[in-house]
Amino acid sequence: MKKFRFSRKILGIPYAAFLFVFVAAPLAVLFYYAFTDGNGNPTFSNLVGFFANANTLGTLFYSFAVALVTTAVCLLIAYPTAYILANSRLKNRSALLLLFIMPMWINFSLRITALKEILTVIEGNLSFYPFLNAVVGMSYDFLPFMILPIYNTLSKLDGSLVEAARDLGADGKSAFLRVVLPLSVPGIISGVSMVFLPAMTNYVVLDMLYNSTYIMGSLIGSYFAAYNWNGGSMIALILLGIICLFTFLTGRGGEDTRKVGGALL
Repeated sequence: MKKFRFSRKILGIPYAAFLFVFVAAPLAVLFYYAFTDGNGNPTFSNLVGFFANANTLGTLFYSFAVALVTTAVCLLIAYPTAYILANSRLKNRSALLLLFIMPMWINFSLRITALKEILTVIEGNLSFYPFLNAVVGMSYDFLPFMILPIYNTLSKLDGSLVEAARDLGADGKSAFLRVVLPLSVPGIISGVSMVFLPAMTNYVVLDMLYNSTYIMGSLIGSYFAAYNWNGGSMIALILLGIICLFTFLTGRGGEDTRKVGGALL
């Protein structure tokens, strides 16, 4: 009796169906509305209108600035934290790492509401410092996503490399800058990608803190709420292109870093 075997093509049908329904079809709808007007006629006016509108460009630059500063703040906090945890000789360092992950288990709305109350006590009126509050809220929310990949990279580094650098005359600073830091760049790139990309579009944090509309995700939502699907689709498409470009550049940076790491090893 012959055994029945599933071919790879048959096993790939559910995956292909999922991609078509939830990826390809929505993107096709997005492209359709982005490059048509209200009557369904092909046009590039939505693309031209985005770059000709000071409001949309200002929102794009504001979102980029918030994401950039948030990423920098998370990196400045996360790298020393991950380095200390990875090099700690404590047996319960996993428990210490768990303290940074535990906030992710709590409901997102509850965490931001608690942060809002704290900022209100400190500042009074949150609308006085919108950019600062945006960075604080984003950094509080995305910090674990920066710590984890850096910690995983640092914890897997071969300690003999640092010892070899020390034996060759390098001091602690030189060994860190020339050995540890280059080999930890893949973790940094992963953390930057996990923080920067959602920080550009996560309007929920800003809306909960001070009802802001000055971020790309909120701007797209306002277009669709006003039934301007064509303009909203074009903004979403442009943002998708920026995200794809950033992902490509960080991916290339990770490949170059791995080559450098291989040469060091």
